[in-house]
Amino acid sequence: MIFFRSDYSAGAHPRIIEALARTNYEHTDGYFMDAHCEHAAALIREKLGDSSVDIHFMVGGTITNLTAISAWLRPYQAAVSVDTGHICVHETGAIEATGHKVIHVPGKDGKIRPEQIERIVEEHEDEHMVQPKLLYLSNTTEIGTIYTKSELTALRDVCRANNIYMYMDGARLGSALTAEGNDIAFTDLTGLLDAFYIGGTKNGFLMGEALVIVNPALKEDFRFMIKQRGGMFAKGRLIGIQFEEMFRDNLYFDLAAETNAYAGKLREGIREKGYSFMVESPSNQIFPLFTPEKVRELEKKYFFYPYLPLDNGLVPIRLVCSWATTQEDVDSFLQVL
Repeated sequence: MIFFRSDYSAGAHPRIIEALARTNYEHTDGYFMDAHCEHAAALIREKLGDSSVDIHFMVGGTITNLTAISAWLRPYQAAVSVDTGHICVHETGAIEATGHKVIHVPGKDGKIRPEQIERIVEEHEDEHMVQPKLLYLSNTTEIGTIYTKSELTALRDVCRANNIYMYMDGARLGSALTAEGNDIAFTDLTGLLDAFYIGGTKNGFLMGEALVIVNPALKEDFRFMIKQRGGMFAKGRLIGIQFEEMFRDNLYFDLAAETNAYAGKLREGIREKGYSFMVESPSNQIFPLFTPEKVRELEKKYFFYPYLPLDNGLVPIRLVCSWATTQEDVDSFLQVL
């Protein structure tokens, strides 16, 4: 069985395993207070070109979103998301479980638009409704599309005009920033966002994300919230070592670019065979459309995620390339197709 279901089904890049093995017998302080985490944070700040940001290492994406959003919102405040957003669909109501409403709107290609935020602000006009306070967005989006710099700038402007925090889920940030058509530099992020996280789990790590807090108003006492929400990982150095290894050179972005390249070959090969797509995605996730019969045939050899059939009877499937995808995997899928 060849896996195209997710970008975290394999273990970790060999350099990660080697680094963890090399440091296995070290004794360090816990809870992300060790020298590896400090060095990893310094490397990230250097690549961002901003020494003022706070960096907190977390185990996974859901605990990062949960901890951050619950820390930054007052009890009567809400997050805003597109209807396909991860906090809206695939986190088992984690944000709502903390008492915060998620206001969701239909996305265009998985993205939210400034006029939608303005409309939400107008609709939530007084203290009889929740107060929209945080914009949640993902790059890449959950359907593989990417934001442009002009789109993020427009969203930033409307958020600042309405005193709304702008937070980016970066589970696949590496894929977004190395995708064809991307015009956002890593160094642009601190000027566009109040906070974001750098996803490791889906880009060759065993596990781990790095939350970057830009806005000083969001920094105070954040470690208290990490502990309360269950994210204070005792062996924190295991995550620090992975970021240290990925950011000591350009490996983080090199891996992401490679996953995008394999997805691009898969996408073009499928297109050449006459198939269409649910959405045009330049990242490591693609969504071709097949008949139910074709999907059942492909499932005999390939593990992927099928969606519900569309009105025309075609089934969108999600094919995801990862750091462990090979040219042989791509060639095999196209040949069988």
